[in-house]
Amino acid sequence: MAEEWKAKPALPAPILETGIGGWLARNLFSSPGNSCLTLLGLALLYWSVPPVLHWAVFAANWLGDTRSACDAGLPGVKSGACWVFIKVRLGVFIYGFYPEAERWRVDFTFLLLAANLFPLLAPLLFRSLGRQLLLALVTVFAVLFLYGAVPAGVALVLLFLPVLLVWLSQRVAEFAGGGTFLLPALASCFLGALAAGLFLKLFFAGEAMVPISLFVALLLALLLFTRRLGVTAWRWFLLATLYPLIAWLALLGGAFSLPLVETHFWGGLSLTLVVAGCGMLTALPIGVLLALGRRSQLPVINTLCVSFIEFVRGVPLVSVLFMASVMFPLLLPENVNFDKLLRALVGIAFFYAAYMAEVIRGGLQAIPRGQYEAAEALGWTYWKMMGLIILPQALRLVIPGLANNFLSLLKDTTLVAVIGLLDLLGIAKAAMADVQWLGFTREAYLFAGLVFWVFCFAISRYSVYLEKKYHTSYQ
Repeated sequence: MAEEWKAKPALPAPILETGIGGWLARNLFSSPGNSCLTLLGLALLYWSVPPVLHWAVFAANWLGDTRSACDAGLPGVKSGACWVFIKVRLGVFIYGFYPEAERWRVDFTFLLLAANLFPLLAPLLFRSLGRQLLLALVTVFAVLFLYGAVPAGVALVLLFLPVLLVWLSQRVAEFAGGGTFLLPALASCFLGALAAGLFLKLFFAGEAMVPISLFVALLLALLLFTRRLGVTAWRWFLLATLYPLIAWLALLGGAFSLPLVETHFWGGLSLTLVVAGCGMLTALPIGVLLALGRRSQLPVINTLCVSFIEFVRGVPLVSVLFMASVMFPLLLPENVNFDKLLRALVGIAFFYAAYMAEVIRGGLQAIPRGQYEAAEALGWTYWKMMGLIILPQALRLVIPGLANNFLSLLKDTTLVAVIGLLDLLGIAKAAMADVQWLGFTREAYLFAGLVFWVFCFAISRYSVYLEKKYHTSYQ
């Protein structure tokens, strides 16, 4: 009995497994090595982040319209970054050398695109980021207001704008659950009516343009709201077929009393988005056809696709752009010529189509043979089998690889500078050569890098969303 009453040894203290302390213990201080790396990382952040914030935000110059607003020797001028340079040259960064009186055409083109894409992307962008996005925007505009970068009224509007967008996206998502909803339906009807009007204006008499366009809009609305045709299907069909024609006519001009604006005047962010958007839109379907051709049992088609893919993948994009810009016109008849930008778009499309073909081929090889045999047992044709069974599964499996190619394509748009086209980075370099704004290299590169990061981050997050939606993410 005496042994039972002996004092038992004290148990070790329980490990904190919940809350902030538990997270820190598991992820940052789980071992002596991780603890040392955590302390080293904190020291590096303390050494690098405060100076960068001081230069870019707290000691930066935000107000003014001339070079004198950033000259360090003048009274009232801070020693940090000169964001006045970006503000003054913002129009050039966005539109390039596009005539200022015609920039509304660029705005109209991208607003028309946004009107059709917003119902699809808004629920993702605002519901998945949610409070983090709202908090980030509020913080940014609050800091700008405190440092006098924006007036009080503008700051209040900008503070409430994210709240309005989040609320609107939630309402759109609620309507989307019913199959059809108002915003994409109206956008699709407007795009279809505009396309019909442009077609009539180009090839037929323009007197019937307005009534026939209205008739097309009403017909589309009837098909959409009677559920005879899906909104999403119509939107993607119009965006892939009619929108490029509308955008090209609006940006280039030369018709409908619009002044002609040659493509060598295009530049900046708008040119970057045009090249990247056209490349993504055309490279994916061409890549699908090349992947199917490479796996074809027909020797001629197989040989042609393999030869094209291996040849294109063996040369850099710079050489493809150089050949499209300089050598290709020499092979054409004397009176035949293609626009330089159009040649660059074709070169980029076929170059990335070869890379996407290999990514898609990997997805096709991952599909079990039983899927093919089941479709053949049902008596389905080759294209029906590929369109309804094989390709949907293959494309779902290769979402990360396709997103990686899209990101590379967006960043490689800077290579169009070798053929004389100035994208966002090229315009930044040209702006730095302005004798009135010499010495602001860091601001120009930081602004261009930030813009590229925003678009690349959006593509990567959309890729993650698709992976989770189709249950292909195992992270």
